[in-house]
Amino acid sequence: MNKKLKGMCTSFLLALFLLAGCGKTKETIYQYEPDIKPLNDSGAESAAETLAQEESAQVQEGLKETEESKETEKTKETEEPKEYDIQLMMVGDNLMHMGIVRTGKQEDGSYNYDFLFTGIEDFLEEAEIKMINQETILGGNHLGFSGFPYFNSPTEVGDAIAGAGFNVVLHASNHAADKQVEGLVNCIEFWTKYPEMTVAGIHGKGDSPIQIMTIDGIDFAILNYTYGPNVETIPEDIQGYMNVLCNYDESTGRMDYTTLHPDVLTDIAEAKEMADVVIVCPHWGTEYTTEPSSYQQKFARQLTEAGADIIIGTHPHVVQPVEWIEGENGNRALCFYSLGNYVSTQKEPLCMLEAMAWVNFHVTEDGISIDKEKTGVVPMVCHYTAGPVRLESVYLLEDYTEEKAASHGIRSYGGVELYLSDLHTWSREVFGENVLTAQQVLAE
Repeated sequence: MNKKLKGMCTSFLLALFLLAGCGKTKETIYQYEPDIKPLNDSGAESAAETLAQEESAQVQEGLKETEESKETEKTKETEEPKEYDIQLMMVGDNLMHMGIVRTGKQEDGSYNYDFLFTGIEDFLEEAEIKMINQETILGGNHLGFSGFPYFNSPTEVGDAIAGAGFNVVLHASNHAADKQVEGLVNCIEFWTKYPEMTVAGIHGKGDSPIQIMTIDGIDFAILNYTYGPNVETIPEDIQGYMNVLCNYDESTGRMDYTTLHPDVLTDIAEAKEMADVVIVCPHWGTEYTTEPSSYQQKFARQLTEAGADIIIGTHPHVVQPVEWIEGENGNRALCFYSLGNYVSTQKEPLCMLEAMAWVNFHVTEDGISIDKEKTGVVPMVCHYTAGPVRLESVYLLEDYTEEKAASHGIRSYGGVELYLSDLHTWSREVFGENVLTAQQVLAE
């Protein structure tokens, strides 16, 4: 072999040797192999081994810290049980007079009622249980819209209720059967498009009158009853579609408004076995009277003794007091006798004052209780204009002004005066110390 060729071979073998050495050094940075010796005096292999050992130790230490952290969290959870609040809000009669129906008519002839709830958006966002009494039946748009005395309201009202975030709608009112059984069936069918909505008070024949909601592990039973439809005798064909508070003869349909229907007490007792909290919403009382009637008081005691924890009433179109009821058996319930209307275009000034019920449930490992400091009513005012009559909005009483009162449509439409001072006086007289401000309710 000539010298030139021998030199080329030597260079080639040296290059291969160097490439092989460099490749092994790179690998040992990621994977430590104790049987591999250093290739040169630079100490690269030893450094790589040391680095790999350090990284392995760090990984093991990290895993140990993670496990210790998990154990600490488990211990902390065991030592510090969960404690949290659940808020319930409810507004009164969504009473869709024709002036309000027309307010929702759009230029293209469609209907939209999202505006009904723009004044209470913050409260809807804060609460977990959000309830409304839909006073008028959503009996089907094809039947035409009508007001007093036999109502039928656009189903778009229901769309707005669902869109606003309510998750409970009450339908047992004295106007539930205004469009007979057809309207009831149509309304029940309408709500199937919102499966997330709890519908109480009306249902298919044979269905349970007890509705259960589960919020953060707590079961709430919701029951809704009306004293009856606007008839002395309940037609046979609507029996079983609506929950009736007062007793009646099932063979004749004849009403007895002085006696509680026995099924109501049975339902509550059953609900008590199913749920942690039982909420009963009766449609009852004497219209335009701020004091509960003797029958309301009698029924409230019976509902409490049967196991009701919260009673929230509607129907009188005006507000009534809030009080704790104690039954002879020791059971206690918080009773809101009447929240008044939510929206209406009625002509009595007192009908413009209304209430939002607010209940703060406090949950601990020992159970669930009511935080009295954060429970009560938020007074509100329904404001409409006249010429033509149109609903403007619902305002918090604390935000309402004398200027707004002076512009209220009730002055020309109803021919009566509305004064801010009267609204505050009525609120104090009816609610006493049970008034909550927006800051108390919405403060984090």
